[in-house]
Amino acid sequence: QVQLRESGGGLVQSGGSLRLSCSVSGIVSGINQMGWYRQAPGNQREWVAAVTKGGSTNYVDSVKGRFTISTNVAWNTVYLEMNMMQPEDTAVYYCNTKTIRGNAYWGQGTQVTVSS
Repeated sequence: QVQLRESGGGLVQSGGSLRLSCSVSGIVSGINQMGWYRQAPGNQREWVAAVTKGGSTNYVDSVKGRFTISTNVAWNTVYLEMNMMQPEDTAVYYCNTKTIRGNAYWGQGTQVTVSS
């Protein structure tokens, strides 16, 4: 089993920055990808960014150049650095991991609110 816990959400003004963290515990050796999703009120959950164990990163177009996903060396914490934030970035942000067996795990989510 894998457990995820996000932190770092909060309220920020437009143009500001936040850094989200997700601590991963349990059997982390089988995880080959970590990522972030978000869900705004009334919207479906949206994929935001992902990083593979090999270090490859991908982003949804709306955050490219503003958000950066990274992990620690131990591969048990994933970060999302968010810069130049806009009100459209307001959402609950969820950490996600995928294992080599195809299992997916989710955190409980952390609220991010960007005021205009």
